[in-house]
Amino acid sequence: MENVLRPLIVVGGSLVLTLVVGWAVDQLLRRADGRHHETPLWGLLRRGGVPFQLVLCSALFRGSYDQAKLLEDHRIGIGRALTLVLIGSTAWLVVRIAAAIVETSYWRYAAAHRDPARVRRVRTQVSLIQRVVSAIVGVVAVAAMLLTFPAMRAAGASLLASAGILGIVAGVAAQSTLANLFAGLQIAFGDMVRLGDTVVVDGEWGTVDEITLTFLTVRTWDERRITMPVSYFTAQPFENWSRGSAQMTGTVFFHVDHSTPVEEMRKKLQDIVRECPAWDGRDYGLAVTDTTPTTIQVRALVTAKDADDIWTVRVTVREQMVRWLTEQHPYALPRVNTADAVVPPGRTASRDGVAHRAFEPPRTGRG
Repeated sequence: MENVLRPLIVVGGSLVLTLVVGWAVDQLLRRADGRHHETPLWGLLRRGGVPFQLVLCSALFRGSYDQAKLLEDHRIGIGRALTLVLIGSTAWLVVRIAAAIVETSYWRYAAAHRDPARVRRVRTQVSLIQRVVSAIVGVVAVAAMLLTFPAMRAAGASLLASAGILGIVAGVAAQSTLANLFAGLQIAFGDMVRLGDTVVVDGEWGTVDEITLTFLTVRTWDERRITMPVSYFTAQPFENWSRGSAQMTGTVFFHVDHSTPVEEMRKKLQDIVRECPAWDGRDYGLAVTDTTPTTIQVRALVTAKDADDIWTVRVTVREQMVRWLTEQHPYALPRVNTADAVVPPGRTASRDGVAHRAFEPPRTGRG
Protein backbone atom coordinates (compact mmCIF):
# COMPACT_ATOMS: atom_id res chain seq x y z
CA MET A 1 0.00 0.00 0.00
CA GLU A 2 2.84 2.32 0.83
CA ASN A 3 4.39 1.68 -2.58
CA VAL A 4 1.20 3.03 -4.20
CA LEU A 5 0.42 5.95 -1.88
CA ARG A 6 3.91 7.38 -1.76
CA PRO A 7 4.18 8.07 -5.55
CA LEU A 8 0.63 9.43 -5.59
CA ILE A 9 1.33 11.75 -2.69
CA VAL A 10 4.60 13.00 -4.16
CA VAL A 11 3.33 13.47 -7.70
CA GLY A 12 -0.10 14.76 -6.70
CA GLY A 13 1.34 17.04 -4.04
CA SER A 14 3.81 18.52 -6.54
CA LEU A 15 1.06 19.17 -9.09
CA VAL A 16 -1.32 20.69 -6.53
CA LEU A 17 1.40 22.88 -5.04
CA THR A 18 2.41 24.03 -8.53
CA LEU A 19 -1.14 25.01 -9.45
CA VAL A 20 -1.77 26.77 -6.13
CA VAL A 21 1.46 28.76 -6.18
CA GLY A 22 1.00 29.61 -9.89
CA TRP A 23 -2.55 30.84 -9.26
CA ALA A 24 -1.47 32.91 -6.24
CA VAL A 25 1.39 34.56 -8.15
CA ASP A 26 -0.91 35.33 -11.07
CA GLN A 27 -3.44 36.97 -8.73
CA LEU A 28 -0.72 39.08 -7.12
CA LEU A 29 0.52 40.24 -10.53
CA ARG A 30 -3.03 41.01 -11.65
CA ARG A 31 -3.68 43.15 -8.57
CA ALA A 32 -0.36 44.93 -8.97
CA ASP A 33 -1.21 45.61 -12.63
CA GLY A 34 -4.57 47.05 -11.60
CA ARG A 35 -3.03 49.36 -9.01
CA HIS A 36 -0.11 50.60 -11.14
CA HIS A 37 -1.54 51.72 -14.45
CA GLU A 38 1.52 53.90 -15.10
CA THR A 39 3.69 50.87 -15.92
CA PRO A 40 2.94 47.72 -17.96
CA LEU A 41 5.57 45.65 -16.11
CA TRP A 42 3.18 43.60 -13.99
CA GLY A 43 0.93 42.78 -16.91
CA LEU A 44 3.92 41.72 -19.01
CA LEU A 45 5.24 39.52 -16.20
CA ARG A 46 1.99 37.55 -16.31
CA ARG A 47 3.16 36.18 -19.68
CA GLY A 48 5.70 34.14 -17.74
CA GLY A 49 3.03 32.19 -15.87
CA VAL A 50 3.42 29.00 -17.90
CA PRO A 51 7.24 28.81 -17.71
CA PHE A 52 7.09 29.69 -14.00
CA GLN A 53 4.74 26.80 -13.28
CA LEU A 54 6.89 24.52 -15.42
CA VAL A 55 10.00 25.51 -13.47
CA LEU A 56 8.24 24.99 -10.15
CA CYS A 57 6.77 21.64 -11.14
CA SER A 58 10.00 20.25 -12.59
CA ALA A 59 11.96 21.44 -9.55
CA LEU A 60 9.50 19.77 -7.17
CA PHE A 61 9.56 16.55 -9.20
CA ARG A 62 13.36 16.60 -9.36
CA GLY A 63 13.73 17.20 -5.63
CA SER A 64 11.14 14.63 -4.52
CA TYR A 65 11.74 11.91 -7.12
CA ASP A 66 14.06 9.92 -4.88
CA GLN A 67 11.42 9.81 -2.12
CA ALA A 68 8.70 8.74 -4.57
CA LYS A 69 10.60 5.54 -5.46
CA LEU A 70 8.86 5.45 -8.82
CA LEU A 71 10.43 3.46 -11.71
CA GLU A 72 13.65 2.96 -9.80
CA ASP A 73 15.17 0.99 -12.66
CA HIS A 74 15.07 4.16 -14.79
CA ARG A 75 15.98 6.52 -12.02
CA ILE A 76 19.05 7.99 -13.74
CA GLY A 77 17.31 8.60 -17.07
CA ILE A 78 14.20 10.14 -15.51
CA GLY A 79 16.30 12.32 -13.23
CA ARG A 80 18.34 13.60 -16.16
CA ALA A 81 15.16 14.27 -18.17
CA LEU A 82 13.71 16.27 -15.28
CA THR A 83 16.98 18.24 -15.05
CA LEU A 84 16.83 19.06 -18.77
CA VAL A 85 13.22 20.22 -18.43
CA LEU A 86 14.19 22.35 -15.45
CA ILE A 87 17.05 24.00 -17.33
CA GLY A 88 14.93 24.65 -20.43
CA SER A 89 11.98 26.06 -18.51
CA THR A 90 14.29 28.26 -16.44
CA ALA A 91 15.79 29.71 -19.62
CA TRP A 92 12.27 30.29 -20.98
CA LEU A 93 11.29 32.11 -17.77
CA VAL A 94 14.43 34.28 -17.83
CA VAL A 95 13.73 35.30 -21.43
CA ARG A 96 10.15 36.26 -20.56
CA ILE A 97 11.27 38.32 -17.55
CA ALA A 98 13.98 40.07 -19.59
CA ALA A 99 11.47 40.84 -22.36
CA ALA A 100 9.06 42.34 -19.82
CA ILE A 101 11.78 44.56 -18.35
CA VAL A 102 13.01 45.70 -21.77
CA GLU A 103 9.51 46.47 -23.07
CA THR A 104 8.69 48.38 -19.89
CA SER A 105 11.84 50.48 -20.24
CA TYR A 106 10.93 51.33 -23.83
CA TRP A 107 7.34 52.16 -22.85
CA ARG A 108 8.47 54.57 -20.15
CA TYR A 109 10.94 56.26 -22.48
CA ALA A 110 8.33 56.61 -25.23
CA ALA A 111 5.87 58.11 -22.75
CA ALA A 112 8.42 60.64 -21.44
CA HIS A 113 9.83 61.77 -24.81
CA ARG A 114 7.84 63.12 -27.74
CA ASP A 115 10.65 63.15 -30.29
CA PRO A 116 9.81 60.39 -32.81
CA ALA A 117 13.43 60.01 -33.90
CA ARG A 118 14.66 59.33 -30.35
CA VAL A 119 11.80 56.95 -29.67
CA ARG A 120 12.61 54.94 -32.82
CA ARG A 121 16.28 54.85 -31.86
CA VAL A 122 15.52 53.47 -28.38
CA ARG A 123 13.04 51.01 -29.86
CA THR A 124 15.74 49.70 -32.20
CA GLN A 125 18.26 49.39 -29.39
CA VAL A 126 15.97 47.61 -26.93
CA SER A 127 14.80 45.20 -29.64
CA LEU A 128 18.35 44.18 -30.44
CA ILE A 129 19.24 44.01 -26.73
CA GLN A 130 16.31 41.67 -26.19
CA ARG A 131 17.49 39.45 -29.05
CA VAL A 132 21.04 39.39 -27.68
CA VAL A 133 19.80 38.44 -24.20
CA SER A 134 17.63 35.68 -25.65
CA ALA A 135 20.56 34.33 -27.66
CA ILE A 136 22.90 34.37 -24.65
CA VAL A 137 20.35 32.66 -22.41
CA GLY A 138 19.71 30.04 -25.08
CA VAL A 139 23.42 29.30 -25.52
CA VAL A 140 23.95 29.03 -21.75
CA ALA A 141 20.92 26.74 -21.41
CA VAL A 142 22.13 24.43 -24.18
CA ALA A 143 25.62 24.34 -22.64
CA ALA A 144 24.14 23.51 -19.23
CA MET A 145 22.08 20.72 -20.75
CA LEU A 146 25.11 19.23 -22.45
CA LEU A 147 27.12 19.35 -19.24
CA THR A 148 24.58 17.11 -17.53
CA PHE A 149 25.93 14.21 -19.59
CA PRO A 150 29.14 12.67 -18.16
CA ALA A 151 30.52 12.06 -21.65
CA MET A 152 30.37 15.76 -22.44
CA ARG A 153 32.21 16.65 -19.24
CA ALA A 154 34.92 14.12 -20.03
CA ALA A 155 35.32 15.59 -23.51
CA GLY A 156 35.74 19.08 -22.11
CA ALA A 157 39.49 18.80 -21.70
CA SER A 158 40.04 17.71 -25.30
CA LEU A 159 37.70 20.43 -26.52
CA LEU A 160 39.63 23.06 -24.63
CA ALA A 161 42.90 21.75 -26.07
CA SER A 162 41.64 22.15 -29.62
CA ALA A 163 39.72 25.37 -28.98
CA GLY A 164 42.38 27.52 -30.64
CA ILE A 165 42.28 25.66 -33.95
CA LEU A 166 38.51 25.36 -33.89
CA GLY A 167 38.21 29.07 -33.18
CA ILE A 168 40.32 29.94 -36.20
CA VAL A 169 38.38 27.60 -38.45
CA ALA A 170 35.04 28.84 -37.16
CA GLY A 171 36.12 32.45 -37.58
CA VAL A 172 37.07 31.92 -41.21
CA ALA A 173 33.92 29.94 -41.98
CA ALA A 174 31.57 32.37 -40.27
CA GLN A 175 33.24 35.67 -41.10
CA SER A 176 30.18 36.94 -43.02
CA THR A 177 27.89 36.01 -40.13
CA LEU A 178 30.18 37.71 -37.61
CA ALA A 179 30.37 40.77 -39.86
CA ASN A 180 26.58 41.00 -39.91
CA LEU A 181 26.47 40.48 -36.14
CA PHE A 182 28.84 43.39 -35.44
CA ALA A 183 27.10 45.48 -38.09
CA GLY A 184 23.80 44.90 -36.27
CA LEU A 185 25.31 46.14 -33.01
CA GLN A 186 26.80 49.12 -34.83
CA ILE A 187 23.41 50.02 -36.30
CA ALA A 188 21.70 49.66 -32.93
CA PHE A 189 24.07 51.89 -30.98
CA GLY A 190 25.47 54.02 -33.82
CA ASP A 191 22.01 55.46 -34.63
CA MET A 192 22.48 54.91 -38.38
CA VAL A 193 19.02 53.54 -39.13
CA ARG A 194 16.06 52.87 -36.84
CA LEU A 195 12.76 51.05 -36.90
CA GLY A 196 10.21 53.18 -38.71
CA ASP A 197 12.77 55.21 -40.68
CA THR A 198 11.98 56.03 -44.30
CA VAL A 199 14.92 54.91 -46.45
CA VAL A 200 15.85 54.53 -50.11
CA VAL A 201 18.02 51.49 -50.89
CA ASP A 202 18.85 50.30 -54.40
CA GLY A 203 16.32 52.75 -55.81
CA GLU A 204 13.49 51.37 -53.64
CA TRP A 205 11.62 53.66 -51.24
CA GLY A 206 10.23 52.12 -48.07
CA THR A 207 10.07 51.97 -44.28
CA VAL A 208 12.35 49.94 -42.01
CA ASP A 209 10.05 47.21 -40.72
CA GLU A 210 12.40 44.87 -38.83
CA ILE A 211 16.01 44.91 -37.61
CA THR A 212 17.77 41.82 -36.29
CA LEU A 213 21.39 41.05 -35.54
CA THR A 214 21.94 39.68 -39.06
CA PHE A 215 19.36 41.13 -41.47
CA LEU A 216 17.12 44.14 -41.99
CA THR A 217 13.70 44.27 -43.67
CA VAL A 218 12.37 47.27 -45.60
CA ARG A 219 8.63 47.48 -46.33
CA THR A 220 8.05 49.28 -49.63
CA TRP A 221 5.07 51.50 -50.47
CA ASP A 222 3.43 48.63 -52.41
CA GLU A 223 3.66 46.25 -49.39
CA ARG A 224 6.68 44.30 -50.63
CA ARG A 225 9.42 43.27 -48.20
CA ILE A 226 13.09 43.75 -49.12
CA THR A 227 15.42 41.76 -46.87
CA MET A 228 19.15 42.47 -46.89
CA PRO A 229 22.10 41.86 -44.56
CA VAL A 230 22.71 44.61 -42.03
CA SER A 231 26.31 44.87 -43.24
CA TYR A 232 24.91 46.55 -46.37
CA PHE A 233 24.03 49.64 -44.34
CA THR A 234 27.55 49.92 -42.93
CA ALA A 235 29.31 49.42 -46.27
CA GLN A 236 26.99 51.02 -48.88
CA PRO A 237 25.50 54.53 -49.11
CA PHE A 238 21.76 54.84 -48.63
CA GLU A 239 19.22 57.62 -48.14
CA ASN A 240 17.59 58.03 -44.74
CA TRP A 241 14.78 60.55 -45.02
CA SER A 242 14.00 60.31 -41.30
CA ARG A 243 17.49 61.30 -40.20
CA GLY A 244 17.26 64.52 -38.22
CA SER A 245 13.98 66.28 -38.89
CA ALA A 246 11.22 64.38 -40.67
CA GLN A 247 10.15 67.51 -42.60
CA MET A 248 10.68 67.27 -46.35
CA THR A 249 10.57 69.45 -49.47
CA GLY A 250 9.22 68.00 -52.71
CA THR A 251 9.11 69.15 -56.33
CA VAL A 252 6.67 68.66 -59.20
CA PHE A 253 7.76 69.39 -62.79
CA PHE A 254 5.49 70.43 -65.67
CA HIS A 255 6.40 70.70 -69.36
CA VAL A 256 4.08 73.27 -70.91
CA ASP A 257 3.88 75.57 -73.92
CA HIS A 258 5.74 78.87 -74.10
CA SER A 259 2.43 80.73 -73.97
CA THR A 260 1.50 79.29 -70.55
CA PRO A 261 0.35 81.93 -68.01
CA VAL A 262 2.99 81.28 -65.35
CA GLU A 263 1.63 83.89 -62.96
CA GLU A 264 -1.83 82.28 -63.00
CA MET A 265 -0.19 78.86 -62.41
CA ARG A 266 1.50 80.34 -59.37
CA LYS A 267 -1.82 81.55 -57.98
CA LYS A 268 -3.43 78.17 -58.71
CA LEU A 269 -0.63 76.40 -56.84
CA GLN A 270 -1.37 78.60 -53.83
CA ASP A 271 -5.03 77.57 -53.91
CA ILE A 272 -4.15 73.87 -54.28
CA VAL A 273 -1.75 73.67 -51.34
CA ARG A 274 -4.03 75.66 -49.05
CA GLU A 275 -6.80 73.13 -49.64
CA CYS A 276 -4.47 70.11 -49.22
CA PRO A 277 -4.47 68.77 -45.60
CA ALA A 278 -1.05 67.16 -46.07
CA TRP A 279 0.68 70.50 -46.71
CA ASP A 280 2.39 71.76 -43.54
CA GLY A 281 2.17 75.44 -44.46
CA ARG A 282 5.92 76.09 -44.40
CA ASP A 283 6.63 76.98 -48.02
CA TYR A 284 5.55 76.68 -51.63
CA GLY A 285 6.69 78.21 -54.91
CA LEU A 286 6.59 77.98 -58.69
CA ALA A 287 9.28 79.03 -61.17
CA VAL A 288 10.38 78.39 -64.75
CA THR A 289 13.55 76.32 -64.49
CA ASP A 290 14.32 75.42 -68.12
CA THR A 291 13.30 75.97 -71.74
CA THR A 292 13.39 73.86 -74.89
CA PRO A 293 12.56 74.77 -78.51
CA THR A 294 8.97 73.52 -77.97
CA THR A 295 8.22 73.75 -74.21
CA ILE A 296 9.21 75.36 -70.94
CA GLN A 297 9.85 73.46 -67.71
CA VAL A 298 7.96 74.74 -64.67
CA ARG A 299 8.88 73.52 -61.18
CA ALA A 300 6.41 73.58 -58.30
CA LEU A 301 7.97 73.39 -54.81
CA VAL A 302 5.96 72.18 -51.79
CA THR A 303 6.69 71.10 -48.21
CA ALA A 304 5.24 68.57 -45.75
CA LYS A 305 5.93 67.16 -42.30
CA ASP A 306 7.15 63.72 -43.44
CA ALA A 307 7.74 61.48 -46.46
CA ASP A 308 4.18 60.14 -46.60
CA ASP A 309 2.64 63.61 -46.62
CA ILE A 310 5.09 64.98 -49.20
CA TRP A 311 4.03 62.19 -51.54
CA THR A 312 0.37 63.13 -51.02
CA VAL A 313 1.03 66.82 -51.65
CA ARG A 314 3.02 66.13 -54.82
CA VAL A 315 0.42 63.88 -56.42
CA THR A 316 -2.35 66.32 -55.44
CA VAL A 317 -0.55 69.26 -57.03
CA ARG A 318 0.26 67.29 -60.16
CA GLU A 319 -3.30 66.03 -60.63
CA GLN A 320 -5.14 69.28 -59.95
CA MET A 321 -2.74 71.47 -61.90
CA VAL A 322 -3.00 69.29 -65.03
CA ARG A 323 -6.80 69.29 -64.73
CA TRP A 324 -6.85 73.09 -64.35
CA LEU A 325 -4.61 73.58 -67.38
CA THR A 326 -6.77 71.23 -69.46
CA GLU A 327 -10.00 72.99 -68.52
CA GLN A 328 -8.92 76.64 -68.32
CA HIS A 329 -5.83 76.92 -70.52
CA PRO A 330 -5.75 74.08 -73.04
CA TYR A 331 -3.39 76.05 -75.26
CA ALA A 332 -0.75 75.75 -72.51
CA LEU A 333 -0.42 71.99 -72.95
CA PRO A 334 2.60 70.77 -74.94
CA ARG A 335 1.84 70.29 -78.62
CA VAL A 336 3.59 69.67 -81.90
CA ASN A 337 3.49 72.70 -84.23
CA THR A 338 2.47 71.62 -87.75
CA ALA A 339 1.77 75.10 -89.17
CA ASP A 340 3.86 76.66 -91.95
CA ALA A 341 6.89 78.51 -90.79
CA VAL A 342 6.74 82.27 -90.70
CA VAL A 343 8.62 83.71 -93.65
CA PRO A 344 11.34 86.18 -92.72
CA PRO A 345 11.09 89.69 -94.12
CA GLY A 346 12.39 89.96 -97.69
CA ARG A 347 11.62 86.31 -98.53
CA THR A 348 8.71 84.59 -100.22
CA ALA A 349 7.46 81.04 -99.70
CA SER A 350 7.26 78.77 -102.71
CA ARG A 351 5.07 75.74 -103.18
CA ASP A 352 7.89 73.40 -102.21
CA GLY A 353 8.08 75.13 -98.84
CA VAL A 354 11.48 76.70 -99.50
CA ALA A 355 11.80 80.41 -98.89
CA HIS A 356 13.31 82.42 -101.78
CA ARG A 357 14.40 86.04 -101.88
CA ALA A 358 11.70 88.19 -103.44
CA PHE A 359 12.42 89.67 -106.92
CA GLU A 360 13.42 93.29 -106.80
CA PRO A 361 13.73 95.30 -110.02
CA PRO A 362 17.09 96.90 -110.61
CA ARG A 363 17.41 100.43 -109.45
CA THR A 364 18.37 103.09 -112.02
CA GLY A 365 19.87 106.43 -111.24
CA ARG A 366 20.33 109.60 -113.15
CA GLY A 367 23.32 109.97 -115.39
